[in-house]
Amino acid sequence: MKVRVISAIVLLLLFVPLLIIGGVPFALLMLLAALLGLHELFKVRRKKKEVPFIMELFGYVFVGFLTLNNYKSASMIFEIDYRLVAFMFFLFILPIIFINDDKKYDVDDALYLVGATLFIGLCTNILILIRNYSLLYVIYLFIISCITDTFALITGSFIGRHKLAPKISPKKTWEGFYGGTFWGTVCGTTYFATVIDSALSLPLIIFMTLCLSIIGQFGDLVFSAIKRHYGTKDFSNIIPGHGGILDRLDSVIFIVLGFLLFLVIL
Repeated sequence: MKVRVISAIVLLLLFVPLLIIGGVPFALLMLLAALLGLHELFKVRRKKKEVPFIMELFGYVFVGFLTLNNYKSASMIFEIDYRLVAFMFFLFILPIIFINDDKKYDVDDALYLVGATLFIGLCTNILILIRNYSLLYVIYLFIISCITDTFALITGSFIGRHKLAPKISPKKTWEGFYGGTFWGTVCGTTYFATVIDSALSLPLIIFMTLCLSIIGQFGDLVFSAIKRHYGTKDFSNIIPGHGGILDRLDSVIFIVLGFLLFLVIL
């Protein structure tokens, strides 16, 4: 527990100042997170099969370009260079023909690399763009994630009896899910209504925050399913006591994606 607390403090001391500063420093932090996150997805994949190093290297290059795509934009208009995506598809998929050896590189490997690269690159890019537009929105999203995760753990530990998804995450319970959702919604709604926009309809804020809290917990389960599929407890041990980057950002990533669906009403 001591190691876990110390790691959390170090992470906050690194993350919070860069989040407040924003701009290039925050974009570079997200680039680092994207590269480490992609590395963790590659690492768990190797538990079942090694893929050519050059293909993984292409993944790191493309995730960097995707993360920093239009990184200076301060608008809520999300753009992507589809030429980059097309080029990425060619580099990942066409080698299947030339390598012509399923033991070295096959269509499953190619699609895994495409999916992992796009997923990590686009999510970190979106987080950068939201930060450029408003620091308050990013804080809102992290409040939902942190409060939901914390109270899901506390509630589940004290009164958890009914398993939520035992085949995916044996320790998660329905009681923890409801406790995390309730407090994540209360704290997130309070922050949004008092700090961001008090004029927006309160029922709408509650509904949005409730959905994001639930989506975040589903995201956690998705990443748990990936770990379960590849037979690993954590994505890595880069953060002592916490696991890997994706172990910390799993719910945030999905909350960020879910937030995009509500932007039209803000």
